[in-house]
Amino acid sequence: MPPPSAPLAPLRRKEFYELTIFCRSYALELARFDQDRVNLTECYRFNTWLVQLKNYDRLAKSLRDLQPARPIARWQIMVLLVVAWLVMGLALTGRADRTWTTAILTGMAGLIIVNLFIPESLYGTTIELLQGKVLRVVDLLLEILNGGSLELSEAVFFRARENLLTAREELRQQIDLAHR
Repeated sequence: MPPPSAPLAPLRRKEFYELTIFCRSYALELARFDQDRVNLTECYRFNTWLVQLKNYDRLAKSLRDLQPARPIARWQIMVLLVVAWLVMGLALTGRADRTWTTAILTGMAGLIIVNLFIPESLYGTTIELLQGKVLRVVDLLLEILNGGSLELSEAVFFRARENLLTAREELRQQIDLAHR
């Protein structure tokens, strides 16, 4: 039997407006990082934010299938491979045939070198992928805003719209630049 889930918080006007401000500043901050690299801090930050977003009633259903960021960096994989190489070297020395030991350790060293050429996006969430996830949230917020269900004042509506459109434009521009 699954544990009972906590009740979802209503997405009120104040929270919605604060989300639009955060989206704008977050999009501008993500533009400062290398698009093809995994930034662990930003992955953890996004995952925390995503949990908060999924606690709002109007966002939970639409963001249900948005996966959290994978905070796995190249240096972590390299450390694991080097440690495995050292353990294998110590474990095989004197216990296995010298030819087999040399072949296995050479293969592991080759794997360490090959890891330098594997794109980080295969095992971790790069900044570009994070921007895509944030863009999905921005598009959802724009959809809610344009639906008119929040009954915002005219000034707040246009300010929130400006925040979201600025965030959307920045995210799309950064994703486009990453593919050139």
